[in-house]
Amino acid sequence: MLALRLARGSRPLVQLRRLLVAAASAGSGFLLLYVLAEAAARPAGSFPRLLWALVPFAVTVQFAVAVARTDPATRPREGLDAAGLGPVRLTLVAAISTAVACTLGSAVALAAFLHLRGDVVGLPFDGAGATLLHADRPLPVAAALTLLTLLPLAASAATALALRPHTPTAPQTRLPWGIALAACGLAVEAYAGRGGAGMLAGWALTAVGLALAGPGVAYVCGSLVQAVRPGALRLLAGRTLQEEAPRLGSPLGVLCAVGAGALTALALRDRGGLDVPLGPLTGPAAALVVLCAAATLLTSAVEVHQARAAARETLAGLGAPGAVLRTAATLRATALVAVCVPLSWGVAQLTSLALTR
Repeated sequence: MLALRLARGSRPLVQLRRLLVAAASAGSGFLLLYVLAEAAARPAGSFPRLLWALVPFAVTVQFAVAVARTDPATRPREGLDAAGLGPVRLTLVAAISTAVACTLGSAVALAAFLHLRGDVVGLPFDGAGATLLHADRPLPVAAALTLLTLLPLAASAATALALRPHTPTAPQTRLPWGIALAACGLAVEAYAGRGGAGMLAGWALTAVGLALAGPGVAYVCGSLVQAVRPGALRLLAGRTLQEEAPRLGSPLGVLCAVGAGALTALALRDRGGLDVPLGPLTGPAAALVVLCAAATLLTSAVEVHQARAAARETLAGLGAPGAVLRTAATLRATALVAVCVPLSWGVAQLTSLALTR
């Protein structure tokens, strides 16, 4: 009840972010139900389709966690400890709020899926959805409900894990592990070739490696900004970027992996293309992945902006012009783009070479 009251009393922008989480959950839930219907109609090849459907599932969970981290209701405030709302209780509140938003999305996905199949009232769109969703075969109800509960459970567990009180590790120490995982992913892709679960496993390893290396990459960007006799502006931009690296790095790495995957698909389109494991919904699934990855990075940037409010007030009190702060922010963004775009392009080129061997 406390989580519901805090959610109901939030600002409109916070409510909008929660609705976006529900929308992403609805999209991921619909894809899972589509894979289930495909498996009931054509059991052969159902396992690779389920694995591909887990990609939008994973980025939706990441987006839900990022939104939970920016929720003002989950941040410790003065006086809440005396009311019994310490860090552990606030983490529980955040997990429950995330589960509620994802459950709402799963319910919308189920309603839309059944409506398009004609299981609720009539057949919309002249029955086109019924053919796509195999309405001629019964839908396993228990399996459908099980799949739809996976996202709320995974998102709430990931939220609790991310918001638990812990000491963050230095971002630069994870960089070698991320590079090693990405290299392993490229090796798996080269061995497996196009299509099948092997290519997905290789891409997943590469994506996890980039996400793990992301904080280190952002930290290195901060070091490059303040290299070679930096002035006050570059020092401010570089050290701020190094402090923001643990929060921005992982979403940035995931977005780089998504960009590399898109560039790889474009490069291979003229070489025979890639399989479309999710059939007609492959395009919408790819769009969902891109939007969730971009929204996660933007949400993490909002979190960083909120966390540095006190520092900005201090600088403003010392007489720092607002133009200096804006220029420093632009310099940080430029450094990240200048490093991450070539990184995505390089990973895409290596992936293309691995898949064409």
